[in-house]
Amino acid sequence: MLTLNVEKRDPKTKLDELRKNGLIPAVFYGRETESTPITVSASDFKSVWKEAGHSSLITLKGLKGDKDSIIHDMDIDPVSSQVRHIDFYVVKSGQVMETTVPLEFVGESIAVKSLGGVLIKVLRELNIKVLPKDLPQQIEVDITSLAEIDSQICIKDLKLPAGVIVTDEPDEVIVAVNKQEEETETSEPMDISSVEIAKKGKKEEESAE
Repeated sequence: MLTLNVEKRDPKTKLDELRKNGLIPAVFYGRETESTPITVSASDFKSVWKEAGHSSLITLKGLKGDKDSIIHDMDIDPVSSQVRHIDFYVVKSGQVMETTVPLEFVGESIAVKSLGGVLIKVLRELNIKVLPKDLPQQIEVDITSLAEIDSQICIKDLKLPAGVIVTDEPDEVIVAVNKQEEETETSEPMDISSVEIAKKGKKEEESAE
């Protein structure tokens, strides 16, 4: 279980001052949990986020009672790529939760390797229902079965981890192999030098007459 130490935050404290001191302003809330402003260490969060991503449980420590949560939202600076704010959603043990989980593509497609096909990844994540204890960090999609051009893998074809229910349509395509489009032949530019020479010669004949 991943853990992260947090401290309660005074809402009146300037957020820029917290960031300058190596802290990230954040908040946690849940269906049965009151919204609470907190701060987390930027360096600690960076290491936890690298391992957890958006879909792993993170236990928030440092307040009255530990809070099992997932990262619900983050505000990231578009220039520096630094995390400016985090929303943690508190989940209750034994209660089914709804979230999204990323897809991890594994294996090698014969249609791509040997037939020159192009792999098209239609989906990057799935919407699921799951108990907190069964929450996977990712769901694997084995593309080895894509052996022919126009072959595809749908949600209903996946081998899901125990306890995971996908709420997206089962016939929705996850990944497919398409035929590589042939490049359109471009016509070579016409050589007009002979035309120019002909025009010049005609003008000289007209002048001589």
